[in-house]
Amino acid sequence: MAFKELDTQSWQVLDRAHYLHPSTDHASLRQTGARVAAHAEGIYVWDTDGERLIDGLSGLGNVNIGYGRKELVDAAAAQMLELSYCQSFFKTTHRAAISLAEKLTSMLPGHLNHVFFQSSGSEANETGTRLARRYWDLLGKPEKRIFIARELAYHGSSHMAASLSGIWPMHKAGGDLPLSNVTHIKTAYQYRNGFGMDADAFGVLAASWLEDKILEIGADNIAAFVAEPAQSAGGAICPPMTYWPEIQRICKKYDILLIVDEVVMGFGRTGEWFGCYKYGIEPDIMQVGKAITSGYLPLSGTIISDRVADVLIDQGGAWDHGYTYSGHPACCAVALENIRILDEEGIVENAGKELAPYFQAKLDAFADHPLIGDIRYVGLMGGLEIVKDKASREAYAYEAHIGDFCSAEALKRGLALRANGDTMSLMPPLITTKAQMDEIFDITREALDATAKHYGVTA
Repeated sequence: MAFKELDTQSWQVLDRAHYLHPSTDHASLRQTGARVAAHAEGIYVWDTDGERLIDGLSGLGNVNIGYGRKELVDAAAAQMLELSYCQSFFKTTHRAAISLAEKLTSMLPGHLNHVFFQSSGSEANETGTRLARRYWDLLGKPEKRIFIARELAYHGSSHMAASLSGIWPMHKAGGDLPLSNVTHIKTAYQYRNGFGMDADAFGVLAASWLEDKILEIGADNIAAFVAEPAQSAGGAICPPMTYWPEIQRICKKYDILLIVDEVVMGFGRTGEWFGCYKYGIEPDIMQVGKAITSGYLPLSGTIISDRVADVLIDQGGAWDHGYTYSGHPACCAVALENIRILDEEGIVENAGKELAPYFQAKLDAFADHPLIGDIRYVGLMGGLEIVKDKASREAYAYEAHIGDFCSAEALKRGLALRANGDTMSLMPPLITTKAQMDEIFDITREALDATAKHYGVTA
């Protein structure tokens, strides 16, 4: 079969017959057919019908330097020609993994000096939780087994990662989730959990919910607190600046490990290289992924503090944990080249100093829209929360699917605008220009206006 000669409808027939998509209602998809992406460049993706889409989501928050960078392709090809694969078991290593591990640790707080590589954020969170358990076992505290996470968190789709995630529909996907050793607390979502409060005071209050849970369970039973610096899939939930210092104080007070999931926030999304710098966090274990390669190849890393690594290395003997593709040479080579580009072209610095203020001002301009109850952002991640009544903050019923409707209206106009519940989320590539931002937000307003009209909402 000459696949390249197929038209869109033929591709959709094959898609329906054979390809199961992530987090998808496949019965619905069979009615509409999938959009078939064909090629991409910069911040744009074209489908097999020739329609252009602005990727306002950077793929899934990972394509930070945009599509079509030949340097990353060349880095992968050169590495594959030299060493296409190398396992990291049996006392074997290779130069690309060593170089990337050294590079990552040089970019992070000085106590984070060891890296374990995987292929996805889900795997990185599995590694982080296993590390925490092993750490406490080696210290003679095997009863410290419970993990505290947050509502609306997203940490991945494996059993443990999905359990840590506080997005409840994920728990219905199978597996009797969440696992019994995971519990959740309310998150720093001021619009719903502390409306009208002073932001600094709310940050301290939201952190206190962690202490409340620790006292309820008992610190001697808790392995770690696991959280994202700011929450993307939960609906662009960005904590006040007082939140993380207080969280860190509480973890230290009760001798609980702090695991910070930077899979989305890392490599420039917050306007800084990592969310830990934005919010002043010093994690014991930290996960990175997604934009480590700008999505060109799958790679993630679990970065481990000296506190944890020293116990694992000096007291642990063999740690029987690993993946076939841990530290894949081509993935590591692409990550190194991606980091070089982000650094040498000043992409992260420009995102923080120039693009983020412009992006945030554009979001703030939606305060007058009749559908928008709350506006949230950090760096180049933002959300516009749709409500039924702005005065009472009443939400639309789930069955209304208003967020999905708005997302579809944006897609019709050529913009990927994600509905996280009823929060319309944007995470544009870090290379987006101000002129492109203007186009993104023009379409966003058109989509919201069309949604308001459809649902009978007037100014």
